[in-house]
Amino acid sequence: MSELTETEGARADTGAPARTTAAPARRLPILANLAAALFSLGGNAIALVALPIIALTQTGSPLAAGVVGVFATVPLVIGGALGGVLVDRFGYRLSSIVADLASAVTVLAIPILHATVGLPFGAMLALVFLGGLLDPPGDTAKTSMTPDLAKLANWPIERAAGAQSAVQRTAMMLGAGTAGALVAFLGPMPALIVDAGGFVVSALLVLCFVPRRLGAEGADEPDADDAPASRGGFMEGLRFVASSPLLRAIVLLVTLTNAIDAAGMTVLKPLYATEVLGDPAQLGFMFGCFAAGALTGSVLFGAIGHRFSGRLMFALCFLVAGTVPYLTMALGAPVPVLLPVLALSGLAAGAINPMISTAMYGLIPDGMRARVFGVTTAGVAATMPLGAFLGGLAAEQAGLVPTLVACAALYLVLASSPLYLRSFSGLRSASAAAESSEPLPR
Repeated sequence: MSELTETEGARADTGAPARTTAAPARRLPILANLAAALFSLGGNAIALVALPIIALTQTGSPLAAGVVGVFATVPLVIGGALGGVLVDRFGYRLSSIVADLASAVTVLAIPILHATVGLPFGAMLALVFLGGLLDPPGDTAKTSMTPDLAKLANWPIERAAGAQSAVQRTAMMLGAGTAGALVAFLGPMPALIVDAGGFVVSALLVLCFVPRRLGAEGADEPDADDAPASRGGFMEGLRFVASSPLLRAIVLLVTLTNAIDAAGMTVLKPLYATEVLGDPAQLGFMFGCFAAGALTGSVLFGAIGHRFSGRLMFALCFLVAGTVPYLTMALGAPVPVLLPVLALSGLAAGAINPMISTAMYGLIPDGMRARVFGVTTAGVAATMPLGAFLGGLAAEQAGLVPTLVACAALYLVLASSPLYLRSFSGLRSASAAAESSEPLPR
């Protein structure tokens, strides 16, 4: 129980009516955290464009660019699995700062080596792999801070989750556009220097504007009751996910759909732009329309979408985000039809991440937040390299159109699963628990 203030005590003695004064909103910390995510995720988007170009220019081999993609993706699984444990142990704020600074060093090492002693392909792969290990802890730390910073700002958790997703979508758009301009005018190596600068800015924003102590971030001085959870590792987070039917269902659904989306991003959409539309440059417009729609969807969810965030809304968003665009491409849609469809697909996709984040905030206790987010990050990324490989194999062996039809059919089955699987029945109550800041009992 909190103690009475002097004024309240005086009113108690005199019998005067007491007034309650709400804590003043502190919006700067959450805005700084969102800005930090914008810079760090924007840097990742720059690297996604620049690194394959560097591999192609150095080796002339498309396979080398694919190998770079594997070395950039596989560490996300490892970093997500182990990073959450470290973030919970050392604290969200410190982990975010250290991860961003370390990412800046690994990214900056590539142009420095290239300009001085030379950049062997093996050395670049090692640096890409190391950078991939560092990204998930930094992202997990920023995500884990969101509920506590939302409380400081007096923001509903749905608004914070929507803002977080909008920042992620904006970072991808701005980062990819910035990378394209930098590569076109200066080359891929200067683009990586800008990338490193973004990580430094992200670290400084968290260092200067995010409070040292946040909620139940029990890494520094855990209470006796929290000590066992604080000492738990990756397996503790995994057991928590396994014990929650809703979390299990969400992770499985996103893991499977991510495999399809990885095939679409890396193989099927580039092939469609090249072979069907006859213009590889259309791929940029395809990605841009999807990203713009996703940003709009995130903003709309933060404003009004959380009122409808039940099983039907969840399933509908997955259906429109996945089945509709693959079916549209399978039918050979021209550019004037395809681009609006992709924008609509992005609109639906933009609401999915904040819906998932809001539900997870309602399910996960504060002391385990980073561990569980780390486990889910590792899980949903695990199938992406396999999905890209199988998508390319299927397109080569069966053809583009049959592969697109298969992707649409698979997405239809997966997208409808929230409607008939009982595990998703707790989606709305989990979101309500997040809003009330009281995690649901397991």
